[in-house]
Amino acid sequence: MFNALDISTSALAAQRTRFNTISSNIANVSTTRNEAGERAPYQARKTIFQADDSIGGRHGAVGVKVSKVLIEDSEPRWRPDPDHPDAVPEGQPHAGEVAYPNINVMTEFTDALDASRAYEANLSVIDVTKDLHQQSLRILA
Repeated sequence: MFNALDISTSALAAQRTRFNTISSNIANVSTTRNEAGERAPYQARKTIFQADDSIGGRHGAVGVKVSKVLIEDSEPRWRPDPDHPDAVPEGQPHAGEVAYPNINVMTEFTDALDASRAYEANLSVIDVTKDLHQQSLRILA
């Protein structure tokens, strides 16, 4: 039964990382400069999971871990705004336009809802496992 706790705990940690990544994407939906202050829009991140064979139990059950957080290399969304300080100067492609991150907020919200429900499901598994342990101890006592 302790394996169920380990597996669910690994899933909680993975979903927390996923939720943090989604939150970062939503928070940076209007970011037009990179960390170095250069005119380059924020690149969305995506969390990739993989099975964690070091956490598991009998019958093939295994945990989960974050394999990596990918930085998506997608074309920015261009919006005309010649008065914006990050607008492309005249004489260059996309002159007078501003490059914004290619982030779909509705997709991010849907992913956040999915991560939240997966987190809640794993909390439920932990609660059920805890209750089973307590009942087993009562029977044995």
